[in-house]
Amino acid sequence: MDLLIKGGKVVTAKSTFKADVAVTNGKISAIGTNLKPDAGTEVVDAKGKLVLPGAIDGHTHMAMPFGGTISTDDYFTGTRAAACGGTTTIINFETQPVGVKMSKFLKEKLDLAESQGPAVDYSIHMGVGDVTTQEMLDDMAKVVDMGVTSFKVFMVYDFGVDDGQFYATLCKAKEIGALVGVHAENKNVNDYLVKKYLSEKKISPWYHYMSKNEAVAGEADERAINLAKMAGAPLYIVHLDNAQGVAAVAKARAEGYPIFAETCPQYLYFTKEVYKDGRPEFKLRPQDFVCSPPMKGKESKDALWDGIRNGVVSTLSTDHCPFLKKEKDWGKKTKDGKKGNFTTIPNGCAGVENMYPFILSEANKGKITFNKAVEIASTNQAKLFGMDYCKGAIEVGLDADIVVYDPKRKVVINNNKNQHGALDHTVWEGVECKGYPCAVFSHGKLVFDGKDFVGEQGAGKFVKQKKVHHKGPSF
Repeated sequence: MDLLIKGGKVVTAKSTFKADVAVTNGKISAIGTNLKPDAGTEVVDAKGKLVLPGAIDGHTHMAMPFGGTISTDDYFTGTRAAACGGTTTIINFETQPVGVKMSKFLKEKLDLAESQGPAVDYSIHMGVGDVTTQEMLDDMAKVVDMGVTSFKVFMVYDFGVDDGQFYATLCKAKEIGALVGVHAENKNVNDYLVKKYLSEKKISPWYHYMSKNEAVAGEADERAINLAKMAGAPLYIVHLDNAQGVAAVAKARAEGYPIFAETCPQYLYFTKEVYKDGRPEFKLRPQDFVCSPPMKGKESKDALWDGIRNGVVSTLSTDHCPFLKKEKDWGKKTKDGKKGNFTTIPNGCAGVENMYPFILSEANKGKITFNKAVEIASTNQAKLFGMDYCKGAIEVGLDADIVVYDPKRKVVINNNKNQHGALDHTVWEGVECKGYPCAVFSHGKLVFDGKDFVGEQGAGKFVKQKKVHHKGPSF
């Protein structure tokens, strides 16, 4: 026994109980009452604290090229921030370039991640950039053999797929034991609205929202679900943000289809109003909140909370993709000095350090249960993406990725004082968390002591995803 966490209240997706948790060689080795430490065992007093599985952020964009720059956090600084918020595994998106086989590209990105030295464990989703030939489509099977069984298609952007390519990807994924995620927005309507607003000299961040409004997202959510039904394949809708989409997911799941949805903390806390005024009391401008998809109205925010409570929304992730303030200012003046607009702002916000503290704080306030928070931020992620053999629960035999959480501690998010990423601001500035992690362990090693990162660069390892065959809405 290397580590013994004593006297805490263990929280799983299904139950809460007082127990000690023992760790040996990086794995949870025993759970019980009055466990006795061995000579040399490190003992952590968790009396009055909750003992939780580390969160899994299933949607990050570390070191991602976008709009003439690269997202501010890389595989080290991003996972360092994650660790300090209780997230002990990330799943990062890497999107295949046109003309490059996915398997070759995946090998390059695994090498990149290793070279940057992740602080905690990571896995990868493969973004689909080119399935225009049978050879490219068939290469998905090699990616699965390499330990990546999750793919993502985009219904927007120049590198997005058309409905036929989307359908083909779904069919192939079903065949090889993989899960397809989708960024669902109506590309043609989005493009039309962008052109319209720019022609009318409407260039502020508000029109980022207007061109990607609830209807633009909701229609695509429904179409994506229909394509999955046609293919007889499971589907994972990433960053669900609108009431129409929530209703469509609820209907499909009630009909027995394996349709799953993720939402993000920003859609549960902010609304579209940030694109008008920002949060000036924290020196945050409207452009600082530009992400894709943008925050929506209160109706959608309320529908997402209801979806979490009733099980329609399966997971919580961040879409962490931060950019510096000077890069956000490209909406006013671009990198080459030309006049900017809402389309020239790099899309993305920070969140990987804030996800678990935020949702646990909401549980602490009674909005959801702690069990539900663990379910959507850890357990369901592990099950959906084929990592439940080693992640997602406080359970004997699993990795000792453990968060000791103090429900009485209050922390006000301050980018300069208590955040650990590489960004010069956070949209979460000034948000108060009721309760906060006081210790975070990765493989039984302390990585966050309640104040500072105390782990090691390079300690995180690639987590292989096993094949998945989701047949219905339960898993």
